[in-house]
Amino acid sequence: MKREEILERLKGVMEEAATEPIDWSKAEESTPLAGLGFDSLAILDVLYGVEQEFEIEVDAEEVADLETLGELLSALEERIEP
Repeated sequence: MKREEILERLKGVMEEAATEPIDWSKAEESTPLAGLGFDSLAILDVLYGVEQEFEIEVDAEEVADLETLGELLSALEERIEP
């Protein structure tokens, strides 16, 4: 699966978990997850959604260290088969 496709599906998951609308026009891979409105608790909702959407398992401890949208995207890219 291409990185762009993963990103589009990730956006959908993140929008469902978000408590406020996300302005994707300002989001870049360097954008902090906190800058998109996600604290550590909200990220757990994202992880659950990611596991459902992509049918993969995600280690919450590993993802806890990720700070940016690009880091999260790269971590997913490694787990999703092409």
